[in-house]
Amino acid sequence: MTGETTVVHLLRHGEVDNPGGVLYGRMPGFRLSTTGEAMALAAAEWFTGRDVTHLVSSPLERARQTAQPLADATGLPVTLDDRLIEAGNAFEGMAVAGGTGVFRAPGNWWKLRNPFRPSWGEPYVEIATRMLAAVEAAREAARGHEAVLVSHQLPIWTTRLHVEGRRYAHDPRRRECALASVTSVTYDGDRLRGVSYAEPAGATDPDAVPGA
Repeated sequence: MTGETTVVHLLRHGEVDNPGGVLYGRMPGFRLSTTGEAMALAAAEWFTGRDVTHLVSSPLERARQTAQPLADATGLPVTLDDRLIEAGNAFEGMAVAGGTGVFRAPGNWWKLRNPFRPSWGEPYVEIATRMLAAVEAAREAARGHEAVLVSHQLPIWTTRLHVEGRRYAHDPRRRECALASVTSVTYDGDRLRGVSYAEPAGATDPDAVPGA
């Protein structure tokens, strides 16, 4: 089918209340901070006037919280999709910065042996496979309209790398995926037209934990 435009937006969740500075990954109990709640509202406002007909979220609480203002604004139900969940990480629950960071402990160095896979967590190729399946399902559900998928930094960035034909291995500090940012994948029929990016809540503090 041609001549039909469909857009799948990948929305990263807002700031999380994380006073301990840990890599929370898939751990339960990590909610949006007050600032994160404001970010979710800003993201929902950014979608005002857009033709969003399908709304999906990672099952993690911070993602569901980020999706809720958009659900309230559009009247759409929030469908949960496990394929949008945060990447698995061997350092989950540990501090990743400062004097107690995981990189300062020799016992953790073996897990860092292969940055191309990566050896410390879920392989990039597996992240891309599940995320692309979620994107394709959303594209079918919203054909001719727009879908919003609320997910997490690394899964969204890995998806973008794949769509743009770039290598998965990368420097986490160079990810263009701010808190509450929107990475939009546009299709003409079944043909990829391109990827665009927006930051409805502004840029993220460079000192923020990568992948959080």
